[in-house]
Amino acid sequence: MADTPQTLVGNQTPVGAHPHHHHPHVHHTGKRFRHFLRPDGRKVHIAGSPDEAEHLRKTLSTIDKDADFDLVIHGSPEHIEALRHTHAHHEDRHRQLKEEHGDLANEFERVIRELDALSEELHMISAHAVQLDANFSKYGYSAHLRTKEGPDESKGSSVSGDGGSVFDKDQWAAERKLGETMRLYQKPIVRQYFHKGLLWRAREAQEVASYELFIDLFYVGIIAITGDSAAEHPTGESLLRFAITFVMGWKFWSDISVLIAWFDTDDILRRFSVLFILTCLLGFTTNMAAAFTETYTPLVAFYLAARLFMSVSVFWYAWQIPMVRGSMIAHGTMSLIPAALWIGSIHVKEPGRQALIWPAVALDIFGQSLLVIFQRGTSWMPSRVRAYTKKAFEFFPATNIEHRIERTNAFVTLVFGSCVLGLLYQSNVPFGINAFFGKAVLGLIQAFTFNWLYFEIDSFNLHTHAIRRHVVSAMIWFSIHLPFIMSFVLSASALAVLVRAHDCEDAPVDSLYETFIPRSEEHLEEGLRWFYCGGLGIALACMGVIAYCHSFRSIPNRRLGKNKCLLFRFLVSIIIILLPLAKEHLNSLELIATTTGLVLFVLFLELVGATLAGQNILWDSDCRKKCEYSAKCSVTKKELEASMKEGTVLNVEEIAKKEKGEVGVVGQV
Repeated sequence: MADTPQTLVGNQTPVGAHPHHHHPHVHHTGKRFRHFLRPDGRKVHIAGSPDEAEHLRKTLSTIDKDADFDLVIHGSPEHIEALRHTHAHHEDRHRQLKEEHGDLANEFERVIRELDALSEELHMISAHAVQLDANFSKYGYSAHLRTKEGPDESKGSSVSGDGGSVFDKDQWAAERKLGETMRLYQKPIVRQYFHKGLLWRAREAQEVASYELFIDLFYVGIIAITGDSAAEHPTGESLLRFAITFVMGWKFWSDISVLIAWFDTDDILRRFSVLFILTCLLGFTTNMAAAFTETYTPLVAFYLAARLFMSVSVFWYAWQIPMVRGSMIAHGTMSLIPAALWIGSIHVKEPGRQALIWPAVALDIFGQSLLVIFQRGTSWMPSRVRAYTKKAFEFFPATNIEHRIERTNAFVTLVFGSCVLGLLYQSNVPFGINAFFGKAVLGLIQAFTFNWLYFEIDSFNLHTHAIRRHVVSAMIWFSIHLPFIMSFVLSASALAVLVRAHDCEDAPVDSLYETFIPRSEEHLEEGLRWFYCGGLGIALACMGVIAYCHSFRSIPNRRLGKNKCLLFRFLVSIIIILLPLAKEHLNSLELIATTTGLVLFVLFLELVGATLAGQNILWDSDCRKKCEYSAKCSVTKKELEASMKEGTVLNVEEIAKKEKGEVGVVGQV
């Protein structure tokens, strides 16, 4: 979110940030009242808990010391009594008006009902139609986000006021008796899309399908094979082949992820489509080992079969959904250009083949980003081209932020877990606590620390996620995961060789089980050291870039700011990368111990830096003490206080206009 300074206390969200059209009458279907007025004009504020009541009392007293109000806890006897008293008063007043002004009162009621219906309909199409508090508190607030109706919801919503917010008992009972069938083909629906700077998304959060996890598990096994192949022969040529095959395999995973995230079509045909792509991935994998000697043609053939199938699917969606036709045709065409380069590379021998491979790889990876740049219509483009792209890409598909982050987190978890499997070996002695076991334990600590940093440290005190923060941070977040995972896989594969090596003391080769003895190295190759240290250092640096793309809450008196912690992380990553240059080469145990100590230093620095100055590091001496944080918001503190005092709400359109930056436009919210 952009970017005027403002201080927020505790874990609050901006008051009134959820827009609603304010009327003198109250219409909050399905929402809990925050305050209401007694007949004598005294305002009653409602808190959800005693702690919230105490916090609200202090806040209201700070805004206006002379304010006269009642503060009750939701569901308490005082709350019920105040509601009943106020309700009885308004019933009496309603009855009195009906007696004195019968026709006029009826007309007023009819107008109010129409206003409520129109207000609700306007709210559905111009503001947040659902509660996204959990989304905003977890990923950051966005004034550019709207929700759209689903295909079934549009039937119930109408200007007459009988919309989806009203519970229809008869309709529910009738639909409860009806079952559903999975169709062979179902017309696809765009889950979410950008239109004129606003992101329209479905109401419900998109769940991760079971076959998506199946794809992740299958792909993780494949990338482990590529890493092991590179670690067996740690040369520059092996690294080059590893990078090419890894990126090609990554494109399989990202294509399936994007297709599932963009369109909702829960039918049998989609399952067969996924199965076809997985079959191509399997054929691609079986030709990786000898790809650059004997099996390059079938490798590219299986890859292009999946890519061209995706292009045909995109063109089909363009025909089925005219709203996103322009962007879909552009995506399909963008896939055909590198396909021509891949076909050409089959007929060219090494090293000239590399001149066709790497432009094709670049277009495959960054083609979607180029389309985003054209969709935004940047200032350097000619005015006619900019006007054409604005019209052609008026509707641009997007990805649900919860779904994308859950998919990425699940995939990274599987990568960490699969890399730990490479550390496993079998002992052949009664007491196997030796250097082999010590190196395996150190490798396990490394993987656990990386998991801790990625999932907990770098999401702690998160204010705005990189995807929602800005278009640049969103594109970096999407792109940096490829070198991050690729480097970690390469390092983990080299680590598995180091664990089995018997180049150090207390590592008798005969203590290994017979099947592991031939795989145990006596001397470490120079390339293996670079694979291990370079991969680990680059992965650590990439995690730092991922964390830097987020916006974090600024906590006063914190021992060490987040940016300083990230700076130390980058310095440590450089040290790890340069370890192979040491004059006296470290043996496998010393090398793993050194890198593990450096990674643990990064974790320790983050943990200590997150504490407050003067606070006990080992335990919390005062659990009741709360810290404060500041964050940037487009709403000023004065506006928030006025909104709370008057009981009004802030218009999200006005907030959006104040923002200097824009939300990320690739695959978001």
